[in-house]
Amino acid sequence: MPAELTIRIVPTLREVDPSAWDACANANLIRHINGLNGESDSVCEVADSSSQSTPPPSAEAGDPMRPIDSKLQQEPFNPFLTHAFLSSLEESGSATPRTGWSGAHILVENAAGRLLACAPAWLKSHSQGEYVFDHGWADAYERAGGAYYPKLQVAVPFTPVTGRRLLLADDAGAAETAALLQGLRAVVRKTGASSIHITFPTRPEWEALGTAGLLQRTGQQFHFFNRGYGTFDDFLADLASRKRKAIRKERATALAPGIEIEWVTGSDLKEAHWDAFFAFYMDTGSRKWGRPYLTRAFFSLLGERLADRVLLVMAKRGGKYIGGALNLIGDHALYGRNWGAIEEHPCLHFEACYYQAIDFAISKGLKRVEAGAQGEHKLARGYRPVPTYSAHEFANASLARAVSDYLERERRHVAATIEAYEDYAPFRRS
Repeated sequence: MPAELTIRIVPTLREVDPSAWDACANANLIRHINGLNGESDSVCEVADSSSQSTPPPSAEAGDPMRPIDSKLQQEPFNPFLTHAFLSSLEESGSATPRTGWSGAHILVENAAGRLLACAPAWLKSHSQGEYVFDHGWADAYERAGGAYYPKLQVAVPFTPVTGRRLLLADDAGAAETAALLQGLRAVVRKTGASSIHITFPTRPEWEALGTAGLLQRTGQQFHFFNRGYGTFDDFLADLASRKRKAIRKERATALAPGIEIEWVTGSDLKEAHWDAFFAFYMDTGSRKWGRPYLTRAFFSLLGERLADRVLLVMAKRGGKYIGGALNLIGDHALYGRNWGAIEEHPCLHFEACYYQAIDFAISKGLKRVEAGAQGEHKLARGYRPVPTYSAHEFANASLARAVSDYLERERRHVAATIEAYEDYAPFRRS
């Protein structure tokens, strides 16, 4: 690693120039990360300023049931990695030390102070809002007398979306990547954290992190893939007749009570939309998991900073908004994030979150829809199983061995589950 590189650890993104962060977060080059296992702790100063998704089948692929390539494709623009999105989580009070997210962002700079690489990282005092579950590991370690928290989480808070986690400028490479990992390990040593957890990285990062000695974990989500469809009916034509009829029936049922759907994005987004959506979010979120993570201020900041990358799917009945789904727009993908409603109507959730997302993606030529974590019910609605990834490192060798054994079995189970799900996909067989 070049001696002129310096690692800094900062507690908030307010200390990072937005354009410098974004030059790493959404750099133009697609890179397969190498050199993670070539670090040396002696050549890089550490300072503390506070002291792809799976590529879709192509339109020419022929059989919609063919296996999906599991190597994740780099998204040219991933809105969740932007300084605007991450800083909005911090500034709104959604991801702060008070809520158990203490910033420990890793910056790698050259001798001139230019940012060459960075990683969004938080010291966590709990395991909420991550969507890669390690509560069992924490409980076992605590019962054995260890302290699992704090732990170091490299992630986008409250966001189960795959994207790069080791962010590099266009002219950075293996040395800067190794420096990021060195910085993460330095935070663990300094704070006494139990572990490093890098959640929802791309497949190339995950493979390289495994080479560097981190434990590898897989998970599974459901994504819709646009095979060059011109309309929603073109998508339905790819389905088996029974599934096609079922979806048409669900869509008709959802709108039967006189419900209308609106797409709201860009300059059309107003505070009134956010007021309505926040009411939906709080009502549904409080009933589902007790305490929603995002504050009202976050949505205003999101609309102010990333309006052109936001899509609200709003359901209206009798001139009043009654439900809605929040999506973010990448260059290749539409990402479904949050849903809520203040009235219960059959199939409205499916319509607003899944079918409207497919319709929007087709209309804009997007390659896929990522509809969030879990949900076997998505399979019957045209979404297909894909793997997700995470990487983990533990300071305690005994805990590391136990988790390693568990993950080996879990990876086999996840692979078998994805294969089994494909047998139940609703598409016509060639």
